[in-house]
Amino acid sequence: MIDAEPDSLHRLIKQAMDSGKARTAEEAAALLEGYRLTIAFSGSTDSAAHAALLTTVALASRVFLGGVTVSGDLDVAQQTPLPLPPTLWAAVEALGARAGDLVAGVPTISIGDAGAGARRSPFHVRTAWAGWRGGVLPVDAQDGPDAGPVMALAPMLSAALAVNEAFEFVSTGRGTAGRIPVGLSLWRPDTDWLGDVGGEPVLEYLPSRLWLIGLGHLGQAYLWGLGLLPFPDPGAVDLVLQDDDVITGSSPSTSILSSASMKGQRKTRAMAEWARARGFETHIHERLFDRDYRRQAAEPTVALCGLDNAEGRRALDKVGFGFVVEAGLGRDYRNFHTIRLHTLPGRRTADELWPVRDAVAAPVEHNPAYQELLNSGRLDQCGMTLLAGKAVGAPFVGSVAACLALSEVLRLIAGGPLNDIIDLDLRAIEHIAVVARDRELELVNPGFVTAQHY
Repeated sequence: MIDAEPDSLHRLIKQAMDSGKARTAEEAAALLEGYRLTIAFSGSTDSAAHAALLTTVALASRVFLGGVTVSGDLDVAQQTPLPLPPTLWAAVEALGARAGDLVAGVPTISIGDAGAGARRSPFHVRTAWAGWRGGVLPVDAQDGPDAGPVMALAPMLSAALAVNEAFEFVSTGRGTAGRIPVGLSLWRPDTDWLGDVGGEPVLEYLPSRLWLIGLGHLGQAYLWGLGLLPFPDPGAVDLVLQDDDVITGSSPSTSILSSASMKGQRKTRAMAEWARARGFETHIHERLFDRDYRRQAAEPTVALCGLDNAEGRRALDKVGFGFVVEAGLGRDYRNFHTIRLHTLPGRRTADELWPVRDAVAAPVEHNPAYQELLNSGRLDQCGMTLLAGKAVGAPFVGSVAACLALSEVLRLIAGGPLNDIIDLDLRAIEHIAVVARDRELELVNPGFVTAQHY
């Protein structure tokens, strides 16, 4: 019998309950435990391939509860700057996968330098990246993005999109999942990632001073992305980490850096420990973010926001930041694939973007799975209401959002194009909506260092 307490239940088990796909919590858990994934790896010494592999494993192990298996040459030195074991195999194992052979029929993601290959299962894709672009192709597709120096977030993006497509396939059976190219350009999100994006620069400068507000689903994805960036001296990176919450039993189901062993720890302290292991300097703030806050002159002027409440968001342009990137994710079973990104200051104020209004949650309390929990006495009426109000979420959604958000900061430093709003649904990425910034941003000095090129 699974733990169905509001702060313990896996958020994709909740999705199956909320959508009516499962009539009990146990039936929903059995669905997730039936999802398996295999990864075919063939990029033994390529740092971008290592980044894609490790991101894929870190995300998939939280979603494919039936197990993630990796085949390929893993007995090599781990080539990313992430604070993980020194060999690729040990890093893969630490993130929740196991070694094994490919199994025909099991959804498969190919990662590395093998290029187009034979299809081994109804769902079989390969990751692809070049420049600032990352995506997923059918494994037998001959085309792909033009070659070019790889921006460090492109493999992370390709991994998150691959896991998204794989989950869409196993959870919905959607026929197009894995059968058409899916990708984005982090330099110009409004362009065709397989076309001539134009103007993509080699990554020369990286942010050295950032404020992360909220350290759950999105905040941890921001940290993972920052961890992949090629800082020559990570000790020169100064991060303010702000959150007032603790890691719960449900956190690992959506948050890429959380584990069961962290349950009960303050998010700020657990994430500061990870950031320090990466070599970053950290300062923690353990209080709610609101309009009474005031940024001090010596603190970072650029913020990445991962809050899930409108009250905190309404304060973003009132506390003294020069530039804020805020990402919001869909909260219920109908829209958890969606991402809306804002930058501030923008066309509208924070009060206009997030007006005071009553939240409208999906009406799920009368679904059979909830009634079974109530009738069996496992939850009382209060507990059932609390569970119904909890967000549905998937870690691959936050990772795509983090790539987009971090890229706004990278483009700010590079003097590239900025956007006021990015709106997309991972089930239909081709319909992404982008509102470009049409005016100059007031002078902002985010602090930067020169990127290291390997």
